[in-house]
Parts: sequence; structure tokens; C-alpha cells
Amino acid sequence: MRNAQERRQLALIGRCLTERGYKLKPHPAGTRLNQMEPGTFSFRLNVLVRPSQTEAKMVRVPIDAVVQPKRVKLPHLPLLSEAKSAGDFTNVNMRRKEEATKVNQLKATYGKDVVFVLFLCGYFDAAYLGYEAAEGIDWIWEHRIHDLERLGV
Repeated sequence: MRNAQERRQLALIGRCLTERGYKLKPHPAGTRLNQMEPGTFSFRLNVLVRPSQTEAKMVRVPIDAVVQPKRVKLPHLPLLSEAKSAGDFTNVNMRRKEEATKVNQLKATYGKDVVFVLFLCGYFDAAYLGYEAAEGIDWIWEHRIHDLERLGV
């Protein structure tokens, strides 16, 4: 069920971006993340990160949607987004640390300018949203997908 919901959310993002003139284009392996072609997006991209600021070894973390705005001058980090859905309030708090860990790894690797947002559908309560906000993570509600404009998309 979760995978079906995620596929549906990513399809919605893809339609929205395509309508805005973006092109689905896989990011070439070995190309730096900040060299992603402007006006393109990719799904389920494995991004290299440092597990912590003190570790040199890199690991791969999956990012659901990666979007490089059209009007950027390279090098520029793309928008990174995680699709999240919840059928009730019970399970969301168990998963909130996953996003916090991921954003901390991204910032340790790429700096404080990382833009990482959650694309939410379903039941997310104030405790969950507050925890994510405290970690510097913002979100876009699925029913307000056009809020992507506020992020330059």
C-alpha cells in the first residue's frame, strides 16, 4: 500500500512539473548533484552523503524527487523531496527520525543551503510537523502542490 501511495504521489509531482515545462531526465551517475541540468527532475535518486560530519566515507541515501529549477546558475543544489503518506496519526511519529537523519546527512555533505521538503498526504499531526520544523524540514501538502512555486519551481 505504501509503495502504491508513493508511486501515486510521484506521478502527481511528475505531472505538475511536466505541465510547468520541466523534463524527466535521470541524473547521470558520477555527475555532482549541484550540476543537475536546470529544468529537469528525477525520481528515486541515490545521493551520496556523509553519515556524519566526522566521517569521510560516503553512503547512498535515496531521495524520492529531485528538481533543478529552470532559472539557476550552476553549480546549484536542486530541491530534494520525500513523498510521505499516512492513513492515521499512529505511524507518522515512528518515521519522523528518518527524515531528520537524512536532512542532517545532506547538510553535513552539501552545506546549510540544502532545500529538503516533505510532500505530505494524509494524517500528520502538530507533533510530527513540529519535530520536522525543528530539524529545519519544511513540507508541501499534496493538495497544495502548487506551493512548489514558492521554492522556485
